[in-house]
Amino acid sequence: MRTMKAAVYVRPGVISLEEKPVPTAGPGCAVVKITTTTICGTDIHILKGEFPVAAGRTIGHEPVGIIAELGAGVEGYSVGQRVVVGAITPCGQCYTCLDGHQAQCGGKPAGGWRFGNTIDGSQAEYLRVPNAMSNLEPIPDGLSDEQVLMCPDIMSTGFGGAESGDIRIGDTVVIFAQGPIGLCATAGAKLRGASLIIAVDGLQARLDVARVMGADVTIDYTKTDPLTEIMRLTHGRGVDVAIEALGTQVTFEQCLRALKPGGTLSSLGVYSGKLFMPLDAFAAGLGDHRIVTTLCPGGKERMRRLMNVVASGKVNLEPMVTHRFRLDEIELAYDLFANQRDGVLKVAITP
Repeated sequence: MRTMKAAVYVRPGVISLEEKPVPTAGPGCAVVKITTTTICGTDIHILKGEFPVAAGRTIGHEPVGIIAELGAGVEGYSVGQRVVVGAITPCGQCYTCLDGHQAQCGGKPAGGWRFGNTIDGSQAEYLRVPNAMSNLEPIPDGLSDEQVLMCPDIMSTGFGGAESGDIRIGDTVVIFAQGPIGLCATAGAKLRGASLIIAVDGLQARLDVARVMGADVTIDYTKTDPLTEIMRLTHGRGVDVAIEALGTQVTFEQCLRALKPGGTLSSLGVYSGKLFMPLDAFAAGLGDHRIVTTLCPGGKERMRRLMNVVASGKVNLEPMVTHRFRLDEIELAYDLFANQRDGVLKVAITP
């Protein structure tokens, strides 16, 4: 039996590198040899025990690799082809997918998120991809692994936050938190035509990157009260769209308070515990506010579109890869990323 190395969830606080059998394709599926993957903030929620995952599960949901095996019924692809697979792997056939909610595939909340959640994920040497015809997307010639590494999750999620917020040309937008997701939301707001983009964070290095991604104004919340400054910039009107990209009570509430009457709060954060709605900020439910949530859009068509954006040069997310590790060093990579040391944004993991 062939084996491979894989980063496995053991228990809260422990992810370790172990040997597991190399997966086989099976009908309708494919096996991808991973060439590059990364660690997501959601993986840290799993590590901390804040999101339930079975012990022994291989973690990771951001795969870039080469097709190693194709199962029966998978046509139009070839072994050796470079591909990206989204973090969300919809079947493309169920009622929920056909209703346009691929991330909720199967009619269950977050049902399309399988890798590192309900099936083994991408922080390994090989990955079994379900519903391969719906999820394998070839990488255009000339694009490197690191250029497309953000497409499976954070680029799709961040852009999705801007899309779900229905940002219009001329809108004023604030994005609270400029981690990887928030930075992609900032870039997405720019592409959607926002005329004033405000980025909020407490780390100057991240605010500097936010400027590169399209922010017009940056606010360091450790030095300036964000809400006071937002109201000054909008002449007391409030923003059209506020994007929450961290998943905390504080940032959720600040987004709500920053909105104009009739504004939209686009929530991208993964929340732990209870989330409270302040009645005054919510205008007791009478402010015509809209609150929308987004789980990373997936599937091959989504990946094709995102790689088109990268290939066009309109967005360059390569600077977000700040650190690189081998799969053998995955535990060191988790330690760095979980503790947010050394200015880390994203790490590239190469088997």
